[in-house]
Amino acid sequence: MDGLYINSTSQDQSFNHINITSNINNEPDIKYVLTCVIIAIGLPLILVAICALYSLVRSDHVAPIYVINLLIADLIQLCCMIVDVAKPEDKKIYNIFSYIHLFALFASIGFMVCVALERYLVIAHPLWYRFRRTIKSSVVICVAVWVLSLVCAVPYYLYDADGVIYTVFAVLFLLPFPLLIFFLVGTLKALSASISVPSDEKRRIVGVLVLVLLIYTLLFLPRIIMYLEVDYDENLFNLSQMLLRFSPLADLFLYVFMRKRFIDKLLASVCCCRMDSNDISSPYAENAP
Repeated sequence: MDGLYINSTSQDQSFNHINITSNINNEPDIKYVLTCVIIAIGLPLILVAICALYSLVRSDHVAPIYVINLLIADLIQLCCMIVDVAKPEDKKIYNIFSYIHLFALFASIGFMVCVALERYLVIAHPLWYRFRRTIKSSVVICVAVWVLSLVCAVPYYLYDADGVIYTVFAVLFLLPFPLLIFFLVGTLKALSASISVPSDEKRRIVGVLVLVLLIYTLLFLPRIIMYLEVDYDENLFNLSQMLLRFSPLADLFLYVFMRKRFIDKLLASVCCCRMDSNDISSPYAENAP
């Protein structure tokens, strides 16, 4: 494949995520290669991360549940990318997996908000969160996110591409953005008043919130801009599409950021603070995903 192009009909010019056809040439283009690399790296690492987090949930740790669901949504996206790479001849298969991919994207956004909310509550309302967090309540929230994501993706399945649908999707994608900003700002304001959370855990929580906001800004906002474009721009479509395809790897980096002890040392050095060994072994540190 020497390059990819978008079909010129109104149906095929819809801003879906994997409904793309190939040129006559068979030379691989950079988008095809990058997609293969993302799949090859993301699939095994996400499966390993899910298994590692599941072991924590079995130990009655609540925090990893949202991250597990986020990684499952990423896993669904990777499966849709495999279909895109395989390029089945039946156009209906593309349309079905386009819908599934959009559904997984909405779920991924929802669980990013859940992760940010959970981290915010640890700092801003630690006592309330400590007594209210249960595996049962977390599972209920996860089910609600999956159902809402399915509902949000329904317009793509029911209606042909038009400007109204693009605007609806732009609004739906944009709604979590002010929430993520609020969680970060609220956490920063509550840091000085919080005395029950260890210092290393505070740094990790703030780092996670900053990273979630950064991932959303860099990978999802270009898609929102594309939806709001009056005139179709193929370059913007290709850029936003590839950025979205990197989201599973970015979420995997979020998991590593939240788990690895060297991140604590890095954050401590950035903040010019010494790590307290007692804080590292605290319950908050053990429960953090």
